Amino acid sequence: MKTAVATADREKLIIGGRAFSSRLIIGTGKYRSHEEMRKAHDASGAEMVTVAVRRVPLDRSSESFLDYLNPALQILPNTAGCYSTEDAVRTARLAREALQTDLVKLEVIGDQTTLFPDNEQTLEAARILVKEGFVVLPYFNDDLIMAKKLLDAGCAAIMPLAAPIGSGLGVQNPANLRIMREQLPDATIIVDAGVGTASDAAIAMELGADGVLMNTAIAEAEDPTKMATAMKLAIEAGRLAYLAGRMPKRLYASASSPLENVIK
Repeated sequence: MKTAVATADREKLIIGGRAFSSRLIIGTGKYRSHEEMRKAHDASGAEMVTVAVRRVPLDRSSESFLDYLNPALQILPNTAGCYSTEDAVRTARLAREALQTDLVKLEVIGDQTTLFPDNEQTLEAARILVKEGFVVLPYFNDDLIMAKKLLDAGCAAIMPLAAPIGSGLGVQNPANLRIMREQLPDATIIVDAGVGTASDAAIAMELGADGVLMNTAIAEAEDPTKMATAMKLAIEAGRLAYLAGRMPKRLYASASSPLENVIK
């Protein structure tokens, strides 16, 4: 256990050559106030925050949540609200100019009701953006084959969904994430979308995810600050459990105290 704890303490989440101590990435939407958002961010311990480029005045012409972000946070622009390759690429370019970062969370939505991603257009946009020097983190369905294609395209990390965006359903296909981890041992995998509470985040990490991105689970909690703290602890606990290696599952009981050498 001491070895596992020490390893977890030393580990960093590396994305595009940048090192982060926290494996939790947070969002900025749906909070009841900017001040509530700021408190939740602080409690989460997160070092990276995602920003929807199309939903904020990047020129700072009017007040927005950007004015309440901790300046120490790394901004991860996202292309939320884009429904085509062209729109996503254009939005990413705008974000790089306005926010002075080559990081981008790539989203190309394929369906307005489910907000499921269009994997093919996401892949096309990823190839264009990688060639232009972006550090691309694509949101996509939890599909191993698409994960491989995105990595082959040069994406710095992949972001499979756990469940539909904002649903709070938790990890719906744990087998898919487990397979992805086993088949792609060197890939940086960040679970994105669908987390609802701390146990969901812990499960994602126990399956081998390198990190979790979330927004609604914290913002729509009755007490976002407490939920942010819970998520921070869940991420840490889930990662440590993954590194420790869980016991095997058994169909029948196995006595905690072996019967060998029992005094008769």
